[in-house]
Amino acid sequence: MTILVLAEHDNTALSETTARTLACAGQIGASIHILVAGKDCGAVAEEAATLSGVEKILLADDPLYQHALAEPLAELILVLAPSYDAILAPATANGKNVLPRVAAKRDVPQISDIVAVETPEIFLRPIYAGNALQRVEAKGFQKIITVRASAFKPVAKANAAAPIESILPARDPRLSVFQNEVLSQSERPELTAARIVVSGGRGVGSKENFALIERIADRLGAGVGASRAAVDAGFVPNDYQVGQTGKIVAPELYIAVGISGAIQHLAGMKDSKLVVAINKDENAPIFAIADYGVVGDLFEVLPEFERALDNAGKPA
Repeated sequence: MTILVLAEHDNTALSETTARTLACAGQIGASIHILVAGKDCGAVAEEAATLSGVEKILLADDPLYQHALAEPLAELILVLAPSYDAILAPATANGKNVLPRVAAKRDVPQISDIVAVETPEIFLRPIYAGNALQRVEAKGFQKIITVRASAFKPVAKANAAAPIESILPARDPRLSVFQNEVLSQSERPELTAARIVVSGGRGVGSKENFALIERIADRLGAGVGASRAAVDAGFVPNDYQVGQTGKIVAPELYIAVGISGAIQHLAGMKDSKLVVAINKDENAPIFAIADYGVVGDLFEVLPEFERALDNAGKPA
């Protein structure tokens, strides 16, 4: 089975979600190509070529793809599509924007947000805010799939780089035009790639109080997340949100502070390897999935935690 994987990148560096999606692709078929489309993105193609399991890199280096607009990217994939049995992309904003257009024009159903591959034709995807897994059987048609990257471990580096083949851009459908973008700047690790995430909820109380969450995160080298309730209350920006309608994370350590554990939030973080919950309500749903729970006032617990972190760095 031949597979095309759409690379996720910013024209300078490859996102880890690509390596994770490649791991999923390897469970479906053995002949895997990666499409790198962007502007001045040769370094991205070279990085993608070092991933294990890649047979070939297709490089479409053209200003048309600089901003990953969905319509031009979909048009490019449609030109390539007849040569592939399956087309995969990470279930990111870009992947979820591009592949539905491809599926519609190929007149096939899309399989969204898969978390496991049972066979090359049977996939699992979460439904009901992650409370159940749906088993999807896809036979007799081209498979167009978005992959929940956090559910797969990234592939390792290969011993030898795959060949890179430059391809021509497809026609510009002229359905969209890039205007501008406003990006959040932070020295903290990107939330979906962070090994440790510290998240705050409604219980934090205010934007000013959220500084305590951020101080703890900075000491741990962690990403900062939040529940929807904290975002809706204006404590933090939207891009901090973890949950069904926010970002899906699966860090090695997830610290939930003042988060009750609504089902929508749990859907975004329940795949974390180790969960620590801090909440004064001992009946909070978050404790049902926590590996360690602290029942107490976060304004007492976190300062103690902060002091312990400070003391840990001092000689005995």
